[in-house]
Amino acid sequence: MNKKILIICRGGGDLATGIVHRLFRAGFPVLVLETDSPAAIRRQVSFSEAVYDGTATVEGVTAERIASANRASVNHVLEEGRVPLLVDPEGSSIPLLKPDIVVDAIIAKKNLGTAKEMAPLVIGVGPGFTAGEDVDLVVESMRGHNLARIFTSGSALPNTGIPGNIGGPAAGQARERSGKDMSSKEKEKRDFPRNIRQIGDIVEKGEEIARIYEKMTEDGTFSGSYVSVEASISGIIRGLIREGYHFQKGFKIADIDPRESELANCFTISDKARSIGGSVLEAVCGYVNG
Repeated sequence: MNKKILIICRGGGDLATGIVHRLFRAGFPVLVLETDSPAAIRRQVSFSEAVYDGTATVEGVTAERIASANRASVNHVLEEGRVPLLVDPEGSSIPLLKPDIVVDAIIAKKNLGTAKEMAPLVIGVGPGFTAGEDVDLVVESMRGHNLARIFTSGSALPNTGIPGNIGGPAAGQARERSGKDMSSKEKEKRDFPRNIRQIGDIVEKGEEIARIYEKMTEDGTFSGSYVSVEASISGIIRGLIREGYHFQKGFKIADIDPRESELANCFTISDKARSIGGSVLEAVCGYVNG
């Protein structure tokens, strides 16, 4: 572990986890900053689940939630061979910890407050950043020829809202957001999901995978009327929102892979996340060794 530097990664979703995993396995100390209620769809491969459960393990690397933004707490977890994770959506700990590198991998489609002044090297992943202005480098997150390309000037492609193809043209279909069409009024009323199926389940198009209830008590009991959420394509459930998560209307709650044979993919870091993680690692190594 290279103890001379500290990297802070804003975000702990599946793409951010791919980045952190590669950096950590390469020997770089990384602290993850997350919100107090992360909404990862691919929960099985997201360090952000440590916010709820205390720890989260992805492909042999464990993230552990810490309570305070002090270097002693961060170092203790790192020395135990784990990735520290802190609830700090605003990034208030960054000026206190003075990291050498900040990576913004929130994938919010816009900049939520990351600035070049936060560290000697600041990297923005995906749309919303401009290299040379608010960050030093931008890494492309859109699938295609430029996926994971590092930009020293300019921006990544804007978000299209259309899920990318997986498995290449041979896969025949793209991932689709699973959710029954509802009126605005219905979406505002019913926003507590109860999962009928689970990550790793094979479903048919039109099969019920979740129900969105009007209410949920503190003990986790769902009540009131509900709207069914049906699979928009047949395949394997690769991601599913955490049960009971209070989301806003129009929110994506599931991810279905049409390749039913790819069960292991539900529990491993994606090719996209690994590619982006490799580019961030390249940028970090270039900075450290430059």
